[in-house]
Amino acid sequence: MDTLLSLRVFAAVAEHKSFTAVADRFKLSSAMTTKHVQHVEARIGVRLLNRNNRNVSLTEAGARYLATVRPLLEGLTEAEAQLSESTLAARGTLKVSMPVWMANPSFGRIMAAYHAENPEVVLDFDLSSQKVNLVEEGIDLALRASPALDDGLIARKLAHVDFPLVAAPRFLDRFGRPATFDDLSGAPFLLYSPMATGGRIRFREYADLPDIHYKLVLQSGNETLIQIGAREGMGFAFLPYWLAADDLANGLLETVLPGQVWPKVPISAIYPDRSYLPAKVRSFLDFLAGPNGLGQEKLRE
Repeated sequence: MDTLLSLRVFAAVAEHKSFTAVADRFKLSSAMTTKHVQHVEARIGVRLLNRNNRNVSLTEAGARYLATVRPLLEGLTEAEAQLSESTLAARGTLKVSMPVWMANPSFGRIMAAYHAENPEVVLDFDLSSQKVNLVEEGIDLALRASPALDDGLIARKLAHVDFPLVAAPRFLDRFGRPATFDDLSGAPFLLYSPMATGGRIRFREYADLPDIHYKLVLQSGNETLIQIGAREGMGFAFLPYWLAADDLANGLLETVLPGQVWPKVPISAIYPDRSYLPAKVRSFLDFLAGPNGLGQEKLRE
């Protein structure tokens, strides 16, 4: 039996959760589709799929095996296309891990523009601030905003995002509009949890910015919740400009110390070390780095 075909059949069944759909796709009988999956299971001596009359799902071992095999199959397909001098269209499910705050109108427009150019790619976004194991969790790439990344990761810097200090106009009417850093001493702040330490904000990467001593009123690992609290007049907050842009334009939020240059954090795409990036991954990376992606002027303050 063709082991490579068996691997492709297994990966397709795992993705579509259907033997029947995969049989039609590969022009196989249902019985032969089942035999291909059984061939893979027999080779490695582990049950990879749970199946009954209604459902197909990966076992724990199957999920780990798929995470390892899928990029190899995609790379092989890409290599074959390159050798035959053919063009491989971006298609399939693209799984991306990215921060919660990237669920905003600006990124939504980028997402729609990418889809218009690549209609055969299904976008699957996991919004989380937690670190993920790309291989074990089947993630194609992760977008992370951080001044520094862990060693050993393959990363491509795509853009920088401003984190201005903002507050609601009604809060500023009551508190006063700060003219200097000293005016922020002891002020109420809503902070991203990793920043809420020791009662002061330290700009480690920016030696020219003094520490800010604050009164904590809200902390969260979800920047969208901080945005909502700031909009409701609870205090000052540092927000990614892409998240705050519409609120600033509509007057729901106001920039504090507008002449001040606040931190800019690089956004990087992180992905496993592969000899061949699948077309869906490469096309998405190139789009994000291009003129209509993350670096476009209208996303900047």
